[in-house]
Amino acid sequence: MKRESVGPAVLVESLDQEGRGVAHVDGKVVFIEGALAGEVVEFASYRRKPNYEFAEATRIVRASASRVDPRCRHFGVCGGCSMQHLEPRAQVAAKQRVLEENLARIGKVTAETMLSPIHGPTWGYRYRARFSARYVAKKGTLVGFRERHSSFVADMQTCEVVPARISALLVPLRLEDGSLAEGVVDLAFREDGEWTVVDFKTDRDLAVHRASYQAQVRIYAAAVAAATGEATRGALLVL
Repeated sequence: MKRESVGPAVLVESLDQEGRGVAHVDGKVVFIEGALAGEVVEFASYRRKPNYEFAEATRIVRASASRVDPRCRHFGVCGGCSMQHLEPRAQVAAKQRVLEENLARIGKVTAETMLSPIHGPTWGYRYRARFSARYVAKKGTLVGFRERHSSFVADMQTCEVVPARISALLVPLRLEDGSLAEGVVDLAFREDGEWTVVDFKTDRDLAVHRASYQAQVRIYAAAVAAATGEATRGALLVL
């Protein structure tokens, strides 16, 4: 990602729904990745428009008390998460604030009573995840989320937001022969212990490639079964 310009230190006023810091510079809105509300940061822009810019924080001049070290070693490269550098309770508060602002700005409504947000565990909560797969020479088929600002699949060995049993499959699914072709695969693990592998396709694709898609699902399911030693169900879902 090419940085187009470097800006001065600015005060981050809030977070948007993507977890980017929001600041104003010379009347223009700047969305800054890696910055938190209340922080003073230096940034480098990578996309400029007449009324707004997208940027990345290059130095934290004054850090937020809610800033924490990301738990995942792939954070910042992998595009699966955007707020691991923010304390979990503050993440919930930020998301609730975005909801309230959207209701007021878009829906033109204001809640008379605001209940406490309902939220679950911070880690290992995604019992279903849609991963991308891409064959890479010398690495086999990478299975994981896509990189930030890229169509490339992140080189992930673990994932902190899916259950440990799903995270443990990311490396075993790297079949070196490329038999796991490129595509999108849903890997789900129910709490009762059943694995499910689902490949999503559109009607347009299905007419020509149904047989190969079904074969692909069987390969994924067999790979998961081999890695876990457990029965796995495969399904082709037409959207």
